Amino acid sequence: MSFSSMSKQQVLDAGEAAGEEAVEMIPGLPEEVAEKCLLHLPFLYHRLFRTVSSTWNRFLTDAPAKPLLLPAGTAGAGTVAAAASVSFSLPFLFAFAFDPLSRRLQCQALDPFSRRWLLLPPVPGGAAAGSFAVVGLPTRGEIYVIGGVEDGDNSKEVRSVAVYSAARNGWEQAPAMRTPRGYMAAGEVGGRVVVAGEDGEAEVFDPEERRWSPAAARHGAAVARYDAAAAGGRLYVTEGWAWPFERAPRGAVYDAAADAWVEMARGMREGWTGSCAVAGGRMYIVAEYGEWRLKRYVEARDEWRMVAGGGVPPEVRRPHVVAGEVGELAGGRRRIYVVGAGLDVAVGTVAGGEEEVVEWEVVKGPAEFAGLAPCNAQVLYA
Repeated sequence: MSFSSMSKQQVLDAGEAAGEEAVEMIPGLPEEVAEKCLLHLPFLYHRLFRTVSSTWNRFLTDAPAKPLLLPAGTAGAGTVAAAASVSFSLPFLFAFAFDPLSRRLQCQALDPFSRRWLLLPPVPGGAAAGSFAVVGLPTRGEIYVIGGVEDGDNSKEVRSVAVYSAARNGWEQAPAMRTPRGYMAAGEVGGRVVVAGEDGEAEVFDPEERRWSPAAARHGAAVARYDAAAAGGRLYVTEGWAWPFERAPRGAVYDAAADAWVEMARGMREGWTGSCAVAGGRMYIVAEYGEWRLKRYVEARDEWRMVAGGGVPPEVRRPHVVAGEVGELAGGRRRIYVVGAGLDVAVGTVAGGEEEVVEWEVVKGPAEFAGLAPCNAQVLYA
């Protein structure tokens, strides 16, 4: 199966239909080889490569619907979002980190093939550490930085939303939220951004319509955000854990299809003892205690099951932030990234069905990243 959404022959046919002379994408190479060569160009250089020829430009930008295709052999291979704004399917890890001296927020992207970090344009605004939400829309190649408090004023919440597009390698302002929010839970549910404040109020952003709409409010006692994850059409918000428990932790679940909140299952909330990543449709936690072992949630049993294999390698120091790839790899494997201090990254490959095992590989961050403290990570198909 071709990785791209527009084959070489389609590009040539499009040129002929427009009255242009048909030109091979890369003269002398079979179409599938030419496609894979272009697919491995880092997205930051797409603008440059569009200038090579009109044929390359059409391949990179002008596919009629530009659907995103997951690689052959992944779960859900084929069209994921017909309106996706990118037509490539290589996963890139985006890491947000603060410089503890300047307190400036930076964003870098790790190319998992070359193991090179790419510096991205600065994030607009001056959000304070931990006071904003970050949501990735992987199949659209977009990241949203939402709300927060004004830099230097930890009491003034804001409505602003900035969106990064991998296709353009740039930021722009998106429509502001209906309500100012400083601390919130947020995630991508069904291709939309769901934001839930600690006061129980929630709203949803539709990237196609580019507008915010109110969502059902969560009733009952407030849930202080500790961690959140989105999977299976739901946003899970947990209050976290502390030992010994002063009281049982609370948790809430937003069901997008029903536009309703329900209480989180007991086993899920009591076992949520770390940071959650969703990979291949499964929810995993990197535990914050002991050897930083990986656990997977089993909904049928309402329990977190330990994944065999070692914990996160100790050279990847805390604080940890985690992210997972949307699709499965060949053989039904799943991939998780744990980003630590200095942007050292532990790449975990999880294999198996009910009984799973994880193997870790460490990608060291450059020396100049030594002082950076990660605060969020997202995986985009860019």
